[in-house]
Amino acid sequence: MEYDTIIIGGGSAGSVLAARLTEDPTRRVLLLEAGGRDRHPFYHLPAGFAKMTKGIGSWGWYTTPQRHMKDMVIRYTQAKVIGGGSSINAQIYTRGNALDYDEWRQAGCTGWGYDDILPYFRKAEDNDTHANRYHGQGGPLGVSQPRAPLPICDAYFAAAAQLGIPRNLDMTGEEQDGVGFYQLTQKNYRRSSTAVAYLRPAEKRANLTVITGAQVLRVVVDQGRATGVDLAGQGIVRAGEVILSAGAIGSPRLLQLSGIGPAEHLRSLGVPVVFDQPGVGANLQDHVDLFVIAECTGPHTYDRFAKPHLSALAALQYLLTRKGPVASSLFETGGFWYADPNARSPDIQLHLGLGSGIEAGVAAMPQGGVTLNSAYLRPRSRGTVRLASADPLAAPLIDPNYWADPYDREMSIRGLKLAREIMRQDALKPFVLAERLPGPDVQTDEDYFNYACAHAKTDHHPAGTCRMGSDPAAVVDPQLRFNGIEGLRVVDASIMPSVVSSNTNAATIMIAEKAADMIRGQA
Repeated sequence: MEYDTIIIGGGSAGSVLAARLTEDPTRRVLLLEAGGRDRHPFYHLPAGFAKMTKGIGSWGWYTTPQRHMKDMVIRYTQAKVIGGGSSINAQIYTRGNALDYDEWRQAGCTGWGYDDILPYFRKAEDNDTHANRYHGQGGPLGVSQPRAPLPICDAYFAAAAQLGIPRNLDMTGEEQDGVGFYQLTQKNYRRSSTAVAYLRPAEKRANLTVITGAQVLRVVVDQGRATGVDLAGQGIVRAGEVILSAGAIGSPRLLQLSGIGPAEHLRSLGVPVVFDQPGVGANLQDHVDLFVIAECTGPHTYDRFAKPHLSALAALQYLLTRKGPVASSLFETGGFWYADPNARSPDIQLHLGLGSGIEAGVAAMPQGGVTLNSAYLRPRSRGTVRLASADPLAAPLIDPNYWADPYDREMSIRGLKLAREIMRQDALKPFVLAERLPGPDVQTDEDYFNYACAHAKTDHHPAGTCRMGSDPAAVVDPQLRFNGIEGLRVVDASIMPSVVSSNTNAATIMIAEKAADMIRGQA
């Protein structure tokens, strides 16, 4: 069967595209997702995030050794399930800073300034608190206030205030600066993934076909035009347009497997070159995360519910009241502040974790603890996504190239120092017994560097590997059409010229909302 549109990847962007494009009943759409369905309850319970970085719904990939960080290798969680990152993330709804998008426009991405994209953020939202110039209600995506904050969150706000950091009641509104509760992609106290919010209602339409467990081997290009995909077990499936929405790692990976990418690299692996585009898989950006973990003076966080009998009680509490630890994303408190006092907008993001050992590779405190993550938001370093071999089942070579620019290292360490200072303030002393990581022995910048090279992790925000622009070297144009191949678009976080100054999920949903209008000739 032929389709008008094939979408590769049913994640944060692909599910949105499938839903929006099939609002036109004459358009036949095929959505292909390599992962499975989101049937496990962990995908829908807010606290299920704690299981996600430990392997559920993920490809199980790792970075290459990071040469500027003592060759450390970092687990690199990338979603492999319907809904993509929106099904496994911490549900934090942040958009970045308005200046991020204005800089995109200034760099040649016409139509992508803040005033251009704000309507698409609002269009997506069903916000349970705000309805104003910055927020919408009635859209598919649930955006909600946290259901289960703890008293230690208020102490964190007070500690930040002791350092001159103000409280911010809406960090996606007029100002980003300050600390506060993040809004969450939740609705009725359950995760609001794009699979649930967009795709599930759309699957009732006769013009949408969804196939999960679909292994796309390559994009088929005939005489300079994408005409379909080679699907494992089914052969060639044809379409008028092919849209890659496989994410900042998956999209450049599949393009390269299709012979579209840096020719010299492809030839070295025996991949026939279809189109030489050096920008495919280049320009990889990500936020690297450094954290403080403190032991608590008592049961002030959700760590105590790790015990089986208390875990069962928490599940019962959630079933009866929709409150308690199961209703928490565990990272619903945080904020934005400055490592560089001359930065044009906040360049550090903080996430307060209501426990310890929440993510893979992070230490747990035997008596219970609290975590404060810090991430430098506008890295100057650029990395790559490359193939390890021509085998479509092989893991890609993911090299974020963290701290290639020494400025990134300096700002990251400043962010960690800020996190330590917050945790040491008097307001948190009733809750915090002692800092355990980095610990009292970490004092000099060399100590901080060594600590980072043992404990750093990704913030799960890869972007930029199919860069949008108006210059000849850009991978896609501002309409997200692939430069040099007809009938091919890329719609996901890979098109970001520079990563936004926050979590990337909301921005990816916005990109898909805008792309759908462009494809339908409405933008």
